Amino acid sequence: MNLIGIIPARYHSSRFPGKPLVEIKGKTMIQRTWEQAKNALANVAVATDDQRIKVVVESFGGAVVMTSSDHNSGTERCAEAVKVISEKTGTDYDVVINIQGDEPFIQPRQIELLAECFRDSDTGIATLIKKISLNDEIFNPNLPKVIFGKDCNAIYFSRSPIPCIRGKDRSEWLDSHSFYRHIGMYGYRTSILQEITRLEPSSLEMAESLEQNRWLENGYKIKVRETDFDTISIDTPDDLKRITG
Repeated sequence: MNLIGIIPARYHSSRFPGKPLVEIKGKTMIQRTWEQAKNALANVAVATDDQRIKVVVESFGGAVVMTSSDHNSGTERCAEAVKVISEKTGTDYDVVINIQGDEPFIQPRQIELLAECFRDSDTGIATLIKKISLNDEIFNPNLPKVIFGKDCNAIYFSRSPIPCIRGKDRSEWLDSHSFYRHIGMYGYRTSILQEITRLEPSSLEMAESLEQNRWLENGYKIKVRETDFDTISIDTPDDLKRITG
């Protein structure tokens, strides 16, 4: 099985412009993310639409591919990037691992866990989840939750608490049920990746602002794999301050 990791990276983030190029203890965020990904995958490339990011990635020896500035998601950027890379190299990739560019401390083992899902030929899309250990996280809309079936395929993703525990005070919910939050890293078979990027936005996707619900609404299965590792996303300058002290 031929895998490639792609790190979508854009400069113009509404909450944190220039985020991929901020320094964290002497290295840019994008370099740290790329290095962590390379510890798990032989083939890793950054996909961007910004020349500043391209120059920085090339300066530390990373692979980079320029993509359109019209993409609405990292998934769309990955779909274009793998096509460009395959055309340039003549190499076909079976699976694409989409690694978020704002998680410079992503654990290589998490990437490996995701890749392992594709040993099952029935897996078309896969993602990671983590069991919630703090009651407040259940009610945090910035932490998408997921419910899944006995086959470990996702049923639904929501920013609201799911499931709802009836007859219990909110302070008792964590003791009454196991809740899981979504870790925003995906793997896709390359053929499936090209299919899902051609889908029109769906009602549940727009309601929750979660693109994975578009795939579920259109009948695609998303395999979930549990990780014990937490992730540290850097979405705002305040997040960066908390990490760097």
